[in-house]
Amino acid sequence: MQRTRTFEWDDPVAMAAEGRALSGIDHLRAIMDGTMPPPPIARLMDFELVEVGEGHAAFTVEPAEFHYNPIGVVHGGLAATLIDSATGCAVQTTLPAGVGYTTLEFKTNFVRPMSRETGRVRCSAEVIHRGGTIATAEARLTADVTGKLLAHGVATCAILGARP
Repeated sequence: MQRTRTFEWDDPVAMAAEGRALSGIDHLRAIMDGTMPPPPIARLMDFELVEVGEGHAAFTVEPAEFHYNPIGVVHGGLAATLIDSATGCAVQTTLPAGVGYTTLEFKTNFVRPMSRETGRVRCSAEVIHRGGTIATAEARLTADVTGKLLAHGVATCAILGARP
């Protein structure tokens, strides 16, 4: 049986420009409280920023059929996207207005498969190191109901526009 899914998003370039006027943590708080819209990737994959603090960020998502791969489980790209998003946003919480970041590399370790039966999952990340030009963060993706580890990973981010 054929299924369809429709979603909408706001202009990401305009939203990024508006966000650069805020500190990283304030930008993310504005997304969380609805003052600013979430980025298109969050709407596409249906995940939500649920928590931010200095050096910390967390997302949740309810795995659904539209996340599935050809073998009938959630595609690993969902876990990888959550880990990349959470680690990057954890770094973003440490940045002043006008300073950005980009992921240089990340590694994801898949521990258990996800399906729609997994229920809501949470990806929490913490900054491990924040230097002048490089930051690293680690993340854990767990099932909300059981607390079981589903995936974990680390990321290295470049700080853009930072002064040495």
